[in-house]
Amino acid sequence: MLKQFDKPYNSKEVEDKIYRLWEKSGFFNPDRLPPVSAEQCGTNAEKRRKIQRSSVSVRRPFTIVLPPPNVTGSLHLGHALNAVIQDILIRKKRMEGYKTLWIPGTDHAGIATQNVVEKQLKKEGLSRHDLGREKFLEKVWEWKEKYGNIILDQLKKIGASCDWSRAAFTMDENYSKAVQEAFKHYYDKGWIYRGERIVNWCPRCGTSLSDLELEYEEEKGKLWHIRYPLKGQMSNVKGQEFIVVATTRPETMLGDSAIAVNPKDKRYKDLIGKKVILPILNREIPIIVDQAVDKDFGTGAVKVTPAHDFTDAEIGERHNLAIHKIINEQGKMTKEAGAVCEGLKISGCREKVVEKLKELNLLEKEEDYVHSVAKCYRCGGTVEPLPSLQWFLKMGKLAKIAIKAVESGKVKFYPERWQRVYLDWLKNVKDWCISRQIWWGHKIPLEGAEDVLDTWFSSALWPFATLGWPLDVAQDKPQKGSDLEKFYPTQVLSTARDIINLWVARMVFSGMEFMGEVPFSDVIIHATILTKEGKRMSKSLGTGVDPMNLIEKYGADATRFGLIWQAMGGQDIHWSEEHVIAGKKFANKLWNIARFVLTQTGNPKEISKSNLSKEDKEILEKLEQVKKSVSKDIDEYNFGQALHTLYDFIWHDFADKYIEYSKDKNSKETHYSLLYTLCSILKLLHPFMPFITEEIYQNLPEKDKNLLLIEQW
Repeated sequence: MLKQFDKPYNSKEVEDKIYRLWEKSGFFNPDRLPPVSAEQCGTNAEKRRKIQRSSVSVRRPFTIVLPPPNVTGSLHLGHALNAVIQDILIRKKRMEGYKTLWIPGTDHAGIATQNVVEKQLKKEGLSRHDLGREKFLEKVWEWKEKYGNIILDQLKKIGASCDWSRAAFTMDENYSKAVQEAFKHYYDKGWIYRGERIVNWCPRCGTSLSDLELEYEEEKGKLWHIRYPLKGQMSNVKGQEFIVVATTRPETMLGDSAIAVNPKDKRYKDLIGKKVILPILNREIPIIVDQAVDKDFGTGAVKVTPAHDFTDAEIGERHNLAIHKIINEQGKMTKEAGAVCEGLKISGCREKVVEKLKELNLLEKEEDYVHSVAKCYRCGGTVEPLPSLQWFLKMGKLAKIAIKAVESGKVKFYPERWQRVYLDWLKNVKDWCISRQIWWGHKIPLEGAEDVLDTWFSSALWPFATLGWPLDVAQDKPQKGSDLEKFYPTQVLSTARDIINLWVARMVFSGMEFMGEVPFSDVIIHATILTKEGKRMSKSLGTGVDPMNLIEKYGADATRFGLIWQAMGGQDIHWSEEHVIAGKKFANKLWNIARFVLTQTGNPKEISKSNLSKEDKEILEKLEQVKKSVSKDIDEYNFGQALHTLYDFIWHDFADKYIEYSKDKNSKETHYSLLYTLCSILKLLHPFMPFITEEIYQNLPEKDKNLLLIEQW
């Protein structure tokens, strides 16, 4: 028996060593993969026959792009789960003889990165404005060079077999050319325009935000019931003098353009078309009907403030209501808010408005109320909807091609239910606000434009910009032999549900628009990892789990095991560390299995199948079933089920039953069955637990072995 099997398995001694071995081999790079046998080419029978007649074997391409994490980020459990899912697919396909390319990289994360550097400057008593744009951007690049690859190094720690030689960054020179080309393409088609529309605005960061850049927090607040006096004689309206409106934001009433009620709400049928006097400002506004009003909220009558609420903006557009911008980009009240509040911060204006309503006897009541408030995902400040002059991309035609790609079956979702989320958003999509008022990012390539492009505009090009578009295009076709020709379209995208609309849909229409093909055929929406109690994990609340701590404590294989073990049936994962502990125990079990098998056997190659015992036949037959089952489950993206099957076979069928049976047997048929089964389970388990399987495989008695990384599946 080899010396290293004399001691217990130690992941810390093995994992870094094995990863260096893989990197040194160069086999993460598809161009350096060795030729494969015809049987390993994973192709149809006719093509296989042609290959058999040829001296050169052809690998079919299989490509995955890593969803680019923010350059400011560090690995969290969601990243880790997604990376392991992709690594399982890549490792299996590589072993099946495919020319596998897994493209890694990072996103420049405009707002997030700018905020990180601004915080550093603040400690020095400086702001970006003190430095000026050029010097500030130099500081950002310095920060990126120092810290920007942390998350990629962490992905290596968990075993990701990406082609690091092709690692991309969304602010690389070539990638920036792709962004400029995409903008020019849309602009020349007349699909990009500038206009004033209501957007999510962060007063602290001083920029518009995408929906994804919002986080919602439950806040304890108040629900104020405000009396709006009806105009004129009240005798013809059953003695009513007021219509009462409930709101959580009384300060925005200064921008009201109407009161709206649901057309089915009989309580207000006699008031429709009447006018009220807006308290404090004494402006006349109408009472209108609109289907968007929830008659069960508050009093059933709502104030309509088109400048400062997205639903209200839509109501205002339908009814041609006036727009009164009462909050500015600094989060202060404008002149339109009136003399009582002009120049005040929002919170100060709220206090003044409530105080004034009490004086006028127009505040009917206030009650405690818990509601969800939109916050900036970086600074934590409250986000204000407000009108702003921005650049927009028309979405009409782009949405149609993205819808067609899924409805035609060219792009499929796993689990299928997420297709509905994708389609519902696209069928109701608004024009895309693509501009941001920050300095770090791709500057809009028009003379005089100071804004940069939304980070999602650049990441929408990820599946083909990372492969050389548009530089490797000639006469509207990828140049022969280029990565773009060899590896586009990609096959699988694995990502989280919260960016189906913001990223997946945008990649689909970008691929169709610029490449004429969908960027991927299968979209895996992986589970969301929650706390054991079923709540979102939060670093600030101390409920987050750092995968690097798990790797340090239990090893990467055990961490991968714990993640995939819990990924069953597409359901969210209520995280439990006990499954990582189980993964460590399983690694130790596998090590001990290998120790026993290598103690008992030499390298028996020639056996007579007729001499196999009943138990020998049973374990080999069961192994064949497991091979088929595991292969099928991985191909159908049932990763948890595949791992459960392997675990049960290895621990119970092989270790508990067959190995126990073999202990008092000394036949070469049993020795063969032991070694063959061990060899097979190492291959089957390799995509899930690559480090320990590679370490054991390298110590098997066979001569002239490949790395398990490229052995035949």
